[in-house]
Amino acid sequence: MSAKRDYYEVLGVGRDATKDEIKRAYRKLSKKYHPDLNKEPGADEKFKEISEAYEVLSDDQKRAQYDQFGHAGANQDFGGFGGGGFSDFGGFGFEDIFDTFFGGGGRRRNPNAPRQGADLQYTMTLSFEEAAFGKETDIEIPKDEQCSTCHGSGAKPGTSPEECPYCHGSGQISTEQNTPFGRIVNRRNCPHCQGTGEIIKEKCTTCRGTGKVKKRKKIHVKIPAGIDDGQQLRVAGQGEPGINGGPPGDLYIIFYVKEHEFFERDGDDVYIEMPITFAQAALGDEIEVPTLYGKVKLKIPAGTQTHTKFRLRGKGIKNVRGNGVGDQHVILKIVTPKKLTEKQKQLLREFAEISGDIPEEQSESFFNKMKRAFKGD
Repeated sequence: MSAKRDYYEVLGVGRDATKDEIKRAYRKLSKKYHPDLNKEPGADEKFKEISEAYEVLSDDQKRAQYDQFGHAGANQDFGGFGGGGFSDFGGFGFEDIFDTFFGGGGRRRNPNAPRQGADLQYTMTLSFEEAAFGKETDIEIPKDEQCSTCHGSGAKPGTSPEECPYCHGSGQISTEQNTPFGRIVNRRNCPHCQGTGEIIKEKCTTCRGTGKVKKRKKIHVKIPAGIDDGQQLRVAGQGEPGINGGPPGDLYIIFYVKEHEFFERDGDDVYIEMPITFAQAALGDEIEVPTLYGKVKLKIPAGTQTHTKFRLRGKGIKNVRGNGVGDQHVILKIVTPKKLTEKQKQLLREFAEISGDIPEEQSESFFNKMKRAFKGD
């Protein structure tokens, strides 16, 4: 198995990249390699690698741990013994080390203790409007569920798992050795029962002794308004079932938002570029502007210049955490006609002659400034 690539290398950003730069890089790459858009071999794995890198580098705490400890620290809690950060030392638990050097005085793990099931990940594609307003939908995911034939025991109906005669149900086998330093006790998982403490002599034919079967489960999901590209939603308890009666894992839905034909999103704000004619810009006008909530009227004052920006307050996207609503920014672009009739040309010539106005950029004073600037060189 090949080693993981550096997350910064995956996204093509430097280690000093800002959160906005990381987000822009992720958006660009996720659109390029998304499985719904890219059918080339390996695109799916590439998309997963990009999503994993963004999940870590977009989180300040995970990024700090990754910068310090690399991949091993990206998803770990280094806050202390209780957080799991020191639960393993090169494959040996703290209790294993204690047992080895002090003769078994430490607390050892119970192989049959309940453990939480694995988390699952699902990628969902949304339209621009669906992300803005949210939606409720049903999804189907393949997941392990308890076998209904053996009720999770793994044993053939009418039979039961038996206590392992080699480890006597403990799931571990101990060996002792006397040394000049004292008695050393070494514990390892029982190879006969794989650490479960039980042996199934007659396996269930449905699940083949695993106690689980793979099924497609339909899950109802409520997507909040304002979800953005690359964000994820946690659906508690919809991951893989727990082990030995432990709680199930969670389902994480990662969202990919399609680009809109007219709108562009930046956070909770929406941007749109509106074309207007020279006459509308010069004389002023009232135009209709599309928004996510329908058309609104916008008054353009006379003498408006191209790239002038207007703000429509509250016409953006609802914040996903409930912190208000963004605005819509309308950027005007004066469109110069490419084809003119002779009459239109004549009228424009007359306008130029009558006005006698020369843009400052083309005035004598402008050229004089340019000459002085180059003489200074």
